[in-house]
Amino acid sequence: MPIKLPSDLPAYSVLTREGVMVVDEEQAARQDIRPLRIALLNLMPKKIQTENQFARLIGATPLQIELSLVRMSEHQTKNTAAEHMESFYRPFQEVKDEKFDGLIITGAPIEHLSFTDVTYWEELREVMDWTQSNVHSTFGVCWGGMAMINHFHGIEKHMLAAKAFGCFRHRNLDASSPYLRGFSDDCVIPVSRWTEMRQAEIDAVPALRTLLGSDEVGPCLVEDRDHRALYIFNHFEYDRDTLKQEYDRDVESGTPINVPANYYTDDDPAKPPLNRWRSHAHLLYGNWINEIYQSTPYELESIGT
Repeated sequence: MPIKLPSDLPAYSVLTREGVMVVDEEQAARQDIRPLRIALLNLMPKKIQTENQFARLIGATPLQIELSLVRMSEHQTKNTAAEHMESFYRPFQEVKDEKFDGLIITGAPIEHLSFTDVTYWEELREVMDWTQSNVHSTFGVCWGGMAMINHFHGIEKHMLAAKAFGCFRHRNLDASSPYLRGFSDDCVIPVSRWTEMRQAEIDAVPALRTLLGSDEVGPCLVEDRDHRALYIFNHFEYDRDTLKQEYDRDVESGTPINVPANYYTDDDPAKPPLNRWRSHAHLLYGNWINEIYQSTPYELESIGT
């Protein structure tokens, strides 16, 4: 089954060209099934790029997915056209009476700020509490995952001396986890962050279980059973050239930046990078969608009860 998207959303044509099955609302209405309702709380400045990345991953399963795009109510983006935001996004305050099978909270380029200094922190705290009554399973990504683990468990993020930037091998720490079904013993994951979560502080919370981790860049994927959540601090959703875009941007602006590790062929920025994480990315998000499908109530109103 395909992912349901508005036919004029840019991701519709992008995914169609890539061979991902998509349907518009009229086609989906003819299928006598209940689609999984997945919301994307998009905190990234490049909204369209992020929509494409996550729609690609959650749309590659046999289930019909209804994707809802959500934004913070008062925060105004400067990097995406107002017409796009008006056409496709709803503020959180308009959707908080609804129920969702899944919610993805993206990262945000605000790692240098304390959580309490983020302009929308109080509303985001409301969102995270709301997930416990209105969302069956939540996936916090990078800063979004750090925000969730801080909100629910008080674990702090720590600034790094240098940016963790590149593609790093991560070990499979729990092969029995349904979220790692089909994973090999290790895998490559793109990393781009100035902060870290520390394994010892995660281990001190019995409800948390680390599923993927790296000796070089620390814990990556953490399951929080008490809050029906996953937290991932790195970027399986990245396109092949996302790290390249970040590197080229910093070089052009004169910002000091290292060549992303283990990314370019022969570590040479003049050569094209290779995507070595796509298959595991699809596995992880497909496993997450499958776990939602296996356990979410058929009646949406029963979610959270």
